[in-house]
Amino acid sequence: MCFNFYIFEEIFIYYMPLNYIKKCCSLLFALIFIFIFENHSAQSYEDIQKKYENLDANNENAFQFLEPFILKAKREKNYEKLVQGYEDAIYYSASNDKKLAYSDSCISAAQQSFNNDLISRSYLGKGIIYYLNLKKYRPALDEYIKAYAYSKKGNNNYQKYKIIYHMGVVKSYLGYYNEALGHFNDCISYFESKIKNNSSHPNETYNNSKGYLNSLHQSIICYRNTKNFKKEDSLINVGLNFTNQFSDFPLEQAYFLKAKGISSYQQKKFNESIVLLNKAKPILKKNNDFSWISVSDFYIGKNYLELHNEDKAIAQFKKVDSIFQKHQFIVPELRENYELLIKYYKENNEHQQQLYYTKNLLKADSILTKDFTYLSAKIHKEYDTQNLIDDKNRLEQQNKWGFGTILILSMAVAFLVFVLWRYYKNEKRIRFKQSQLETQLYSRSQNTHESQPRFTISEDVSMDLQKKLEKFENEQGFLEKGLTLNKLAQSFETNSTYLSQYINDTKEMNFNKYIAMLRIHYITELIDNNHKYLKYSIQALACECGIASRQNFSDLFQEFNGIRPAEFIKRRKKDLEGNDTTSIQLSS
Repeated sequence: MCFNFYIFEEIFIYYMPLNYIKKCCSLLFALIFIFIFENHSAQSYEDIQKKYENLDANNENAFQFLEPFILKAKREKNYEKLVQGYEDAIYYSASNDKKLAYSDSCISAAQQSFNNDLISRSYLGKGIIYYLNLKKYRPALDEYIKAYAYSKKGNNNYQKYKIIYHMGVVKSYLGYYNEALGHFNDCISYFESKIKNNSSHPNETYNNSKGYLNSLHQSIICYRNTKNFKKEDSLINVGLNFTNQFSDFPLEQAYFLKAKGISSYQQKKFNESIVLLNKAKPILKKNNDFSWISVSDFYIGKNYLELHNEDKAIAQFKKVDSIFQKHQFIVPELRENYELLIKYYKENNEHQQQLYYTKNLLKADSILTKDFTYLSAKIHKEYDTQNLIDDKNRLEQQNKWGFGTILILSMAVAFLVFVLWRYYKNEKRIRFKQSQLETQLYSRSQNTHESQPRFTISEDVSMDLQKKLEKFENEQGFLEKGLTLNKLAQSFETNSTYLSQYINDTKEMNFNKYIAMLRIHYITELIDNNHKYLKYSIQALACECGIASRQNFSDLFQEFNGIRPAEFIKRRKKDLEGNDTTSIQLSS
């Protein structure tokens, strides 16, 4: 007798209660999940990992095996394997948001292990996501600093040099090329010695080779920016010879091809340069390295300019702008890209396009200025200075009372003072550069051409603005808190562009600096001429002249007067006391 499945199905559906059916299904799914979970739990970590380890990066098919791997590690409280599982999850996640989320989980798992090397590795991993995937240098540097602190307490030298490499990358970005070269040369020596060690495991050799090649690449960038072209070409050839021998380093080979292309441009081999840069670009695109793609596009454009193919050159420069608009990231080298676009559209009287790229350049300058100010302070305060303090503490522990220790410590302190002095000079230079952004914008692109205003303001408008600004200064309108360019332009019944340009042209400074100057001159005269203001606190003096921040007031006061307000008040009081003494002596 043949069993009719369809009749059974109808009886099951129509005569079994719906709730009972749901319970059966839930039970069935639960049993399947338990079977799968137990099956994976019974397997070793290595067995599970073999099922996904050959998949490409960002392939989320790996997660059907990764999730059991992570669950197994959690269940067994094996934090080392849990960190490894989260690191694999970062590698196979398709989105940067997921990569960051898994990196936080990785840090949490590492901290539960109390293993300094694991904790250092997890912070380094998060920093690399910010740097490599998101091109965000600020948060990347914060993570590197944490990673370095833990690496000093650990035993993993490879990891320590990996962190030193990334710190060098940040210094190179800031323009401290000679300092960065010190880091990269240390890394090259370390990684090269490990490659030559034939007893190393193949995976270690691979990782050390990548460290060696990336350190070479970053050194090439530093040598190019310090005009040491002979050393640049020498290292390019070393890198290309290495990567031509092995097929495991396509991205690194693309970096050296890109570097060779830039070097060919410098040597005026323009066609060769275009071929090399175009050869590197597909690999860079495959790895989503938009930073070096934009640099490659920029130099391809410069080659076309030299070959008098202006249309192709402008098309390349526009590609660079598209990458900037998408990722909001730019390296200092690409600033010239906008100067060339502005110059081109200015010469062709296309004012809309000229204005568009002028705005984009201002935006790029804003990002660069913020990065430079933040990173410069961070890297000197929290990296170099901390290293010196660590050295000092170590020397004190070794020989507390020895003459040699005292001598070395004195040298370390002297060097620390020198570093801090140089940091102060750099910070002052950066602040000055930031204040001059608007005036520098056109002077850079027009220095070798005719000097003329950005656009013409009629004589009537100029005279009107002159009278209104004189009245504004006489009536001390600059004391208004929260005063902005737009507000002042509205009160003058003009547009902010005209007002900004007029102030730049006649006062030789931008609007913010102009208002700050008026406020500081005003409060300086009050302190000098009215003795009651000598009793005011610094915050009260700041409020009196319309500046909300005490620190900002103190910095601006020093910038315009060359002295801090507290010191100025102290000296003024001393002068007054001296005058009183002289008066008494004369009268007697």
